[in-house]
Amino acid sequence: MTQVYFHCSNAKKVFVDRRGAVVDDLAEARDHASRVVQSFTNERSLEDWRDWILHVSDDQGDELFVVPFTFVLANPHQRSPCSCGPHG
Repeated sequence: MTQVYFHCSNAKKVFVDRRGAVVDDLAEARDHASRVVQSFTNERSLEDWRDWILHVSDDQGDELFVVPFTFVLANPHQRSPCSCGPHG
């Protein structure tokens, strides 16, 4: 089990996850990442989420993978693919 953090950003804003979540493996982190993206995009907002990216990092600050919001928006009923490894 490891602590991971789910930070969201676009060219103008950054939302830093200060709490994180404990996950057993990368598959669980990916599933949680998809839920985080869905929670942002399901909110009533004027925000255009298409240029946002979710950055998943470990407790050392190393990026594990990224999930562009468009992956989740394009496939609302499927598991989201991820770009594994640093910077895709």
